[in-house]
Amino acid sequence: MRLIRFGDAGREEPGLLLADGRIIDASDQFQDYDEGFFASGGIESLAEWVGDGCTGGREVEPGARLGPPVARPSKIVCVGKNYLDHAKELGGELPVEPALFLKATSAWNGPRDEVMVPFGAEKLDYEIELAFVIGRTASNVPETEALDCIAGYSAFCDFSERAFQKEMGGQWTKGKSADTFAPMGPWLITPDEAGDPQAHRLWCTVNGELRQNGWTGDMLFSVRQLVSYISRFMTLLPGDVVATGTPGGVAMGMNPPRYLQPGDLVECGVDGIGTLEHRIIAYRPS
Repeated sequence: MRLIRFGDAGREEPGLLLADGRIIDASDQFQDYDEGFFASGGIESLAEWVGDGCTGGREVEPGARLGPPVARPSKIVCVGKNYLDHAKELGGELPVEPALFLKATSAWNGPRDEVMVPFGAEKLDYEIELAFVIGRTASNVPETEALDCIAGYSAFCDFSERAFQKEMGGQWTKGKSADTFAPMGPWLITPDEAGDPQAHRLWCTVNGELRQNGWTGDMLFSVRQLVSYISRFMTLLPGDVVATGTPGGVAMGMNPPRYLQPGDLVECGVDGIGTLEHRIIAYRPS
């Protein structure tokens, strides 16, 4: 199944993308794809509803805005330097354990929405990543059971302001959490359709130029390892998002760096999972 949420930002409704390309409104049956949905067996109930023919679901008109495929999660956990080529281009020592940081959930954004340059920013960067969503409460999960905790997979772009991240002291969170910096989508694809999480190509283009071209099988720490490791240090709740790291080719790693500017078009994706498209816009006060 491919779970989507459609409608105006902040007012999205749950739906499904069917194999024939139609989007079906599921809001009469399910309130939203949130923590309560995943915790209460929502995926199984949704599958039953689909098997019964989506009774009562109306077809959504083509062209409807898509939001992130799950409601704002309790946390977005990110993994830094999880690909060898990316770790090398950033410099420093290679991680011997997963490097974790949190991204503010207020950065949540849709798969086709604009990405805004933060106030005072000069070094805006992109990072295409495979993300997964937790399907049940996970704490101290052994690797052998890790994949059973996943509700589905999605494409995620970890937009970053490198000066905020690297030059202003403290942890990475301040460079990762600006509004619009956490787009995900365009859907959440369930594990039965996604297949092996370590068998997908990741790519990113800027204004049509290929910048990133990687493979999830090159992760230093696999999806299975990440679920187990992260759940040692925090309880992962249903609906939580984990972004698994990016391959090489980011703007900061170029010589000289080629950071994003207003007007740039970033297109990126994970083959077999989904694609994102974002126009970069200048800062505008809310």
